[in-house]
Amino acid sequence: MLQELDYLSGRVAVGRLSRREFLGRATALGVSATFANSLLAGAALAQTPKRGGILKAGLNGGEATDNLDPATIIEVMSYFAKCWGEYLVAQTSDGGLEHRIAEEIGSSKDAKVWTFKIRQDVEFHNGKTVTAEDVVATLERHSSNDSHSGAMGILAGIENLKADGRDVVITLKNPNAEFPYLMSDYHLVIQPNGGKDHPAEGIGAGPYKVSVNQPGVRHGGERFANFWRSDKEGFADQVEIVVINDSTARASALQGGQVQMINRVEPKVVDLVKRVPNLKIEALAGSGQYVFNMFCDTAPFNNNDLRMALKLAVDRQEMVAKVLRGYGTVGNDIPVNASQPLFPEGIEQRTFDPEKAEFHYQKSGHSGPILLRTSDAGFSGAVDAAQLFQASAAKAGIQIEVKRLPGDGYWSDVWNKQPFCASNWGARATQGMMYSTAYLSTAPWNDTHFFNKKFDKLLIEALGELDQDKRKNLYREMAIIVRDEGGTIVPMFNQSIDAISDNVGGYIGRVGSLMDGYAFRQCWLEA
Repeated sequence: MLQELDYLSGRVAVGRLSRREFLGRATALGVSATFANSLLAGAALAQTPKRGGILKAGLNGGEATDNLDPATIIEVMSYFAKCWGEYLVAQTSDGGLEHRIAEEIGSSKDAKVWTFKIRQDVEFHNGKTVTAEDVVATLERHSSNDSHSGAMGILAGIENLKADGRDVVITLKNPNAEFPYLMSDYHLVIQPNGGKDHPAEGIGAGPYKVSVNQPGVRHGGERFANFWRSDKEGFADQVEIVVINDSTARASALQGGQVQMINRVEPKVVDLVKRVPNLKIEALAGSGQYVFNMFCDTAPFNNNDLRMALKLAVDRQEMVAKVLRGYGTVGNDIPVNASQPLFPEGIEQRTFDPEKAEFHYQKSGHSGPILLRTSDAGFSGAVDAAQLFQASAAKAGIQIEVKRLPGDGYWSDVWNKQPFCASNWGARATQGMMYSTAYLSTAPWNDTHFFNKKFDKLLIEALGELDQDKRKNLYREMAIIVRDEGGTIVPMFNQSIDAISDNVGGYIGRVGSLMDGYAFRQCWLEA
């Protein structure tokens, strides 16, 4: 069996077998997904990296209002940040942590005091050496009371920060057994003086220096000669991200050779892309999710019966079948699934129930159309999904008015600003990280305006619980609260579907699209 797996993983490494096909055959042989992924990673590492060329990608999710400040980056800018920025840690393909600027990590027995030893001789693009003081300043900026950082929610538990030689010592208000994972959040790019002086200057310690920054158009970087691990990353002379929000145009750019990688391939065109010579599809399951958000504090969504009516009015199976076409699974109105550690099993799966939906709708007292804003910038197939939602809700007597909006401006003007809209969330390393980012009452990215004191208390308790069985039970209680009282409709968990040229080497399966954004620094051009 091992000989066959080695043979198959080798074919993946040279682009003659897709990752999806390999995992399917490995499963048929009785191999776990974790072990299969490790074989793929080993096969990719066995390739010989080549240097040179311009590695180009066409990405969805860019707009004219984007900027380089890591505190506010989203979508395309989060990919670009991993070209020019560097982090304390990064999540690995098997769900573990890789030490990056943090050379060592330690904690007190109660997980309340964490110490990160900063690696020596890591250089910023401006020639300054990265210090513990820079790391402290970075975390201070993202966690301050006046911060608008997307990472503010996960850093809310910090009580004190200090630099002690090469050590960064972080004291928490409450114990947090998952704290090191939080440092992998894509906002937490380590910057000179934490970015307090010039946060949008694009100075980091990553493999590429910012050379082009045209928001909504393109972003580019040139290889940084003094990158601290140039033997392992940063193989291209240049990287370039072209913003292509239209899915058809992205696929055409890949097919025509203008780019070598694209994200968010729509499931309905996957089979067409597969038939194109020299291109391959990389689909990866995880906890990324497509959602419809309701503001819990804004009428008519401040009525839980109305929120419940809408949750019951979604035909999840139909949506997965018609929008995802098998590249995903049904959701249950909680932002986590079985791909994450300590997933709470046994919670009843919510299904389409027009009679119950109508009951709760009548009980809410609402009448008239409900406006749902959507765009394919929200997620691939969001317009089709909204129309399916409209049709299924009509069977419960609920009138949804679908308003299609352009991609440019969607993330700045609609998401987290309008009370009912389509959106998506990428995978997070742990449940605690997901809940802290988007459901904690004080989190800036609490995009459903979900304010629940009991939930907040349980989250703090769960993060500090060192007994995993007890923490799992706490997560289960939290999931039920979100499912039954929250403003998030999670109809489906999507697979990240990328398409790449077989001229790209080094691609391995990793949580999130395009190797969680690290494809730009870890892949290379074969010719």
